[in-house]
Amino acid sequence: MGARTAGARLEERWRDILSVHARTMCEIDRALHPHGLGASDFEVLDLLVAEGAEAGDRCRVQNLVGRVHLSQSALSRLIARLEKDGLVQRSMCAEDRRGVYVTLTPRGRDLHAEILPLQRAALARTLGGDDGPRP
Repeated sequence: MGARTAGARLEERWRDILSVHARTMCEIDRALHPHGLGASDFEVLDLLVAEGAEAGDRCRVQNLVGRVHLSQSALSRLIARLEKDGLVQRSMCAEDRRGVYVTLTPRGRDLHAEILPLQRAALARTLGGDDGPRP
């Protein structure tokens, strides 16, 4: 009976995590929608700001795959849409022709800076302060 109870607690904890994740993603989507972006779009821009600063302003798509919770094909479509909107630019990796670099454009960097406070406020609303998620 102890193992069953432990399993039930794990399942309940897992569902709580999924619930917090869903509420947070929806809150971010609502906050960023007026700017034409969703939570996943912002996540890519945010990672490019962080990764780009360390890698001379560009990042390999392969480095984003494990950090964004999208399939590789969905990430490629998202990057193509961001490129069409003038927020990022893609280029081939000279060392590895299969590799693709993504770079934020000035417009993408400006938009990221503008909406960063909106995303952080959405996180604060759904996750609370440093003491964890709100029920």
